[in-house]
Amino acid sequence: MQAVVNTDQARFNMIEQQIRPWDVLNARVLETLSQVPRERFVPNQHKALAFSDLEIPLSDPIKASQMMLAPRVEARLLQDMDLQSSDHVLEIGTGSGYMAALQAQLVRRVTTVEIDQTLAAQARDTIEHANMQNVEVILGDGSFVETWSKSGPFDVILLSGSVATMPMAWLTHLKPGGRLVGISGQAPVMHATFITKGTHDSASTRTPWDTVASRLIGFPERSRFNF
Repeated sequence: MQAVVNTDQARFNMIEQQIRPWDVLNARVLETLSQVPRERFVPNQHKALAFSDLEIPLSDPIKASQMMLAPRVEARLLQDMDLQSSDHVLEIGTGSGYMAALQAQLVRRVTTVEIDQTLAAQARDTIEHANMQNVEVILGDGSFVETWSKSGPFDVILLSGSVATMPMAWLTHLKPGGRLVGISGQAPVMHATFITKGTHDSASTRTPWDTVASRLIGFPERSRFNF
């Protein structure tokens, strides 16, 4: 007989034992994490792992990069993006739709792009069922700007997964002061990367913490050979 999980207690434990110790202390972010039901965005076969400190597979195991980020990584990204209520966010890599749902509580509008047709449909259904009307799910390859550029410009572009190098050319799709956010580098150590667009083609970059995350589909890998 399967044990009944107290989701409210499990969510509380996730926040107190995983997320707060990772220096996520912003009251708005913590409240959002407590209100958005993470378990509804987790595949049925992995419901028991909804509040665990790990990445959760979202599709066929062969598609290794189709993963739901660990809760502490999602929460720290959400906090460090410094989201404002007037922001329009572009997310690349919808996955289950959970990160888009979190952002939707904090900003004016979220445009999120998913390459996998099944995941995009599931995320759209879950978000619509939650009556979140400020989220648009686009089916397509987010690594191509033509997929989403007409929806811009944006205040924030979030890569919900890791890439070898950040797509600096995308700064042109940000408003002045906009942020390009993602996890970049190579395992075993990657860096949470926050690039802020300045004036006259300037930009500032900071990498405040390290982590490891599964790759986003479609983004190029850095060559391992030097000639």
